[in-house]
Amino acid sequence: MFDALLASAALSAAVALAFGMLVGSFLNVVILRLPPRLEWQWRRDSREILEQPEQYEPAPPGIVVQRSACPKCGHKLAPWENIPVVSFLLLRGKCRGCGSPISWQYPLVELATGLLFAACIWRFGVGAEGLAALVFTGLLVAMSGIDLRTTLLPDQLTYPLLWIGLGLSTMTLFVSPVQAIFGALAGYLSLWSVYWAFKLLTGKEGMGHGDFKLLAALGAWCGVAGILPIVLMSSFIGAIVGSLWIGLRGSDRATPIPFGPYLAAAGWVQLMWGPQLLQAYRDFSGLN
Repeated sequence: MFDALLASAALSAAVALAFGMLVGSFLNVVILRLPPRLEWQWRRDSREILEQPEQYEPAPPGIVVQRSACPKCGHKLAPWENIPVVSFLLLRGKCRGCGSPISWQYPLVELATGLLFAACIWRFGVGAEGLAALVFTGLLVAMSGIDLRTTLLPDQLTYPLLWIGLGLSTMTLFVSPVQAIFGALAGYLSLWSVYWAFKLLTGKEGMGHGDFKLLAALGAWCGVAGILPIVLMSSFIGAIVGSLWIGLRGSDRATPIPFGPYLAAAGWVQLMWGPQLLQAYRDFSGLN
């Protein structure tokens, strides 16, 4: 079976698609459950630091152990109700227990993760690069989903992405150790500088600290040469999507818009096709 996967790019991509949808189902759990778990722990830590009396507060559902359930009626999902995308279609987007609508987030995250996984294996093949790209993609999907919902980029996800990227650079899987280290430094310091310049000029915070850490992590994977393309692509995508977001929702321009998903999308594209895009730009502009 493994030999067949190595021999057929289409079969490898199809298996990656199915596997990615399964992973996407788990990522939905991470997106929904990790922020409440973190906030619960932060409150506990704050009371301890401030020497306040302990208060009983039941822990939110865990990420791995507790079964998925309907947030409206508490109906525990049967195994056949947890099949990625398929279950959503079979249930016609409604809870079997109470008939409440099921969020479109579930099938969209599952399908998106599957397609991204398939693209990674199609691009890099079944090997060290392909498997590393799957880890990279899964973490970016989880962070993007959390940032869209909560404007939070948890250290529990950005730091592993950073350290895994630096660790893989010792094998020169995507970039060399020197490129990875300077990429992480350039990624963090570039947005850190913009943050402080904007704050000194306006007295407001223009972005969250998680954005610095995410760009540092992307720099560890893509190298210092990838930082400028990532910033340009994410800014371009963010400007278009942000304008549409404000226009369609009628939001005020001061409304915070998460920047993490745009960084994640740009970083993913850079890892996948960065050199090819640079060469295409050179050919288009006549630079050699």
